[in-house]
Amino acid sequence: MASKILVITEVRDGKAKKGALECLAEASRQKAALGGGDVTALVIGGPSAAGAAAELGAQGADRVLNATADWLEHYNGDAYARIAVAAIKQESPEVVLVAATLDGKDLAPRIAAHLDVGYAPDVTGMTVDGGKLLLTRPLYAGKAYAKVSLSKSPQLASARPNTFALLEGGGAAGAASDFPVDFTAADVGATVTGEAAASAGKADLTEASIIVSGGRGMKGPENFAMLEEFADLIGATVGASRAVVDAGWRPHADQVGQTGKTVSPNLYFAVGISGAIQHLAGMSTSKCIVAINKDADAPIFKVADYGIVGDLFEVMPKMIEHAKSLKG
Repeated sequence: MASKILVITEVRDGKAKKGALECLAEASRQKAALGGGDVTALVIGGPSAAGAAAELGAQGADRVLNATADWLEHYNGDAYARIAVAAIKQESPEVVLVAATLDGKDLAPRIAAHLDVGYAPDVTGMTVDGGKLLLTRPLYAGKAYAKVSLSKSPQLASARPNTFALLEGGGAAGAASDFPVDFTAADVGATVTGEAAASAGKADLTEASIIVSGGRGMKGPENFAMLEEFADLIGATVGASRAVVDAGWRPHADQVGQTGKTVSPNLYFAVGISGAIQHLAGMSTSKCIVAINKDADAPIFKVADYGIVGDLFEVMPKMIEHAKSLKG
């Protein structure tokens, strides 16, 4: 029997999250090796979420199931898990994928518990061996990688954003249909009434292709203006180490690391960051790492692709000027 893949697709304000699109693209690439069958996108959210079918189809969704209602506009773990489990039981997929976003990291374990199946979190690689997924995930702050398979069906995994490439050239809009939500907000133990969003304008750290992060070496919150200027010039998002957040220099939403956000940008600048193990856990899978630190023995240089040993207050102004010259 042909295997089917169900991708639980996070949509916000009518647009799919990049991590969800990456899951669909990778599902499309792997479906032949899994025996064929449809790639189905399950969209849970408010009424505006149903408008994402064309976007999802362009990244490989053969079908789109829309489970929408006004009261589902904001993520609710209890409600979303209940809907996802109902869809999985209806569709009987062999594989279920979800992006390892903040919401996805909450939702996937709930699904695994409801279905009593295994779960591979935060995967960075995916192949098929004998009709089964072989999933790669980093361990020990990226110092080691485990390859795991899941014995129970469905095989459930979350994929680290910025890991799998999107499809090029687009495709047809996925055939959309409604998936009934047979319960109401009153049937759920808690109701989410709103969300407080951070200031708009920059890509979320987990989806950013370029990140400029500052550490304790920045010496104070006022000096992050330098990183903000550089980030604006190169189209980056600003991040921070735990020490910076603990000191109150930057909000927790900016924290990269084991107790913050796990990121995999194409380019990561670590400015004045020594490279504590918990920070490396959150960024070691970046495609290219550039470290700037006056301590030549700083651990960050062990994972950096390029290292500049020097005073960041001398180096960064020169980088800003160079970035300005490149922009003309």
